[in-house]
Amino acid sequence: MNSPAPAVTRNTITLLDVQNFTLPGKLAAVLFGTIFLTLSSYVEVPMFPVPMTMQTFAVMLVGALYGWRLGGVTIVAWLAEGAIGLPVLAGGAGGAQHFLGATGGYLFAFPIAGMTVGWLTERGWNGQRVWLSALAMAIGNAICLVLGAAWLAMLIGAEQAIMLGVVPFVLGGLLKSALGAMTLKLLTRDAKPVAE
Repeated sequence: MNSPAPAVTRNTITLLDVQNFTLPGKLAAVLFGTIFLTLSSYVEVPMFPVPMTMQTFAVMLVGALYGWRLGGVTIVAWLAEGAIGLPVLAGGAGGAQHFLGATGGYLFAFPIAGMTVGWLTERGWNGQRVWLSALAMAIGNAICLVLGAAWLAMLIGAEQAIMLGVVPFVLGGLLKSALGAMTLKLLTRDAKPVAE
């Protein structure tokens, strides 16, 4: 006589069970996510040649809460809004020129970083394990800095790119990673593991 296989649990956040959202629910989540990403763009510390914003905080949180698929779609949708000229980028900027200038590498890195955080979150690096969540978000921030600096290096040289496009943002990235992990913990404190 065969006994049923025991349910396997995984440390998945159930606050936003996006896999079970209907299509209208997913579209609403994307819309809400792009609004959140836009609002984060307005929290800015002017710096040259790349401003410091709360965008990376929002990108990592969207990836963590939505998962790698819907998180990636949401971040790409937000960037598409910026590319067509909507005022959704840093300081209310918009237009394709921002993807070709000093900030281009950082913008193109956002979906990769958010999807990486989402992928790690789906594998247990989530709000239930704050230090792993902070590490996942720090990895996402590192992806932004590496890809952003690589692009910037083509415009101003490698040494200047590191000094102007990486060094000033390392501490902020670490702080935003910790803040993101704590926010995720607060948002998912009632989440339960999902049985597969």
